[in-house]
Amino acid sequence: MKAVQVVAFGRAADVVKLNEVLDVGSPGPDEIVVAVEAAPINNSDFMIIAGRYGYLPSPPATLGIEGVGRVVAAGSQVRNLKEGDRTLIPFTVPTWTERVKFTASWQRALPDNADVQQLSMIGVNPATAYLLLTDFVKVPPGGWVIQNGANSATARAVIAIAKSLGLKTVNIVRREDVVDEVKSVGGDIVLLDGPDLAKRVARETGGAPIQLALDMVGGSSALNLMNCLAPKGVLVIYSAMSGQPFSGSALSVIFNEVSVRGFWLGHWGKTATDEALAGMYDHLVPMVASGAISAPVVGTYRLEDFSQAIAQAAAFKGKVIFTPS
Repeated sequence: MKAVQVVAFGRAADVVKLNEVLDVGSPGPDEIVVAVEAAPINNSDFMIIAGRYGYLPSPPATLGIEGVGRVVAAGSQVRNLKEGDRTLIPFTVPTWTERVKFTASWQRALPDNADVQQLSMIGVNPATAYLLLTDFVKVPPGGWVIQNGANSATARAVIAIAKSLGLKTVNIVRREDVVDEVKSVGGDIVLLDGPDLAKRVARETGGAPIQLALDMVGGSSALNLMNCLAPKGVLVIYSAMSGQPFSGSALSVIFNEVSVRGFWLGHWGKTATDEALAGMYDHLVPMVASGAISAPVVGTYRLEDFSQAIAQAAAFKGKVIFTPS
């Protein structure tokens, strides 16, 4: 069985290899074996390869943090899935390989008429977007959420999920050429970032209070979001794409009681119950199946073509997906 693995930490061109690995074998009574159909490349994978992620496996280790596939064998005690069903692969199971084996708990059969590539991307970005909107602040229906990096895959999911929850979004971008793109996927307000952001947001929203801000950029962009928050608002930091330390306002924290929180799906997953996972995906899967949540795919590759796949994904111009089966 083949797998794309990291054999040390460093430059992808030097440390990522296609290796022969042991087959996963037969499932235990409560396990399933899944043939991987589609497994995306995420920014997190690049961070793992570079040795800069919150969790680092011991090399050689198979890469990939999400994916989807067909059940090819099911244990005697598995009741929620059968051979031939398509299902999500948990984000704790490396996916850049041909087959995986795991305990079947919250997983359900996915709709066959849904786009398999879009389904393969549900485990990280849409899940993160859903939790950012539901786990920190209870924004009332009709309320506003503000986010930066609004043309990213996670931010696009935030826009769609916010609509499904009856919320409105202020979407901040750093390039004029993506404004129309973000509007086309449903962003209610789309603005360029800048030090005067708070004044422009207040004008566009009619001064509506904003209790939740989502930062994936860092640097001064985080400060600009913080300045848009109402008293007791929450800034949630879930990525740092700029590579810069985030800036904040001590005055906002002290006098407006604005708080700063961090979010990492890996931490949430450690304590998430089967009920919480099933409930989240019950909300997300129909949205992906209908096309309400989607991300642009720019390339699909066999495992054998991993070098080209990683090179294209590193341009961050859209999703690249491995199709092992």
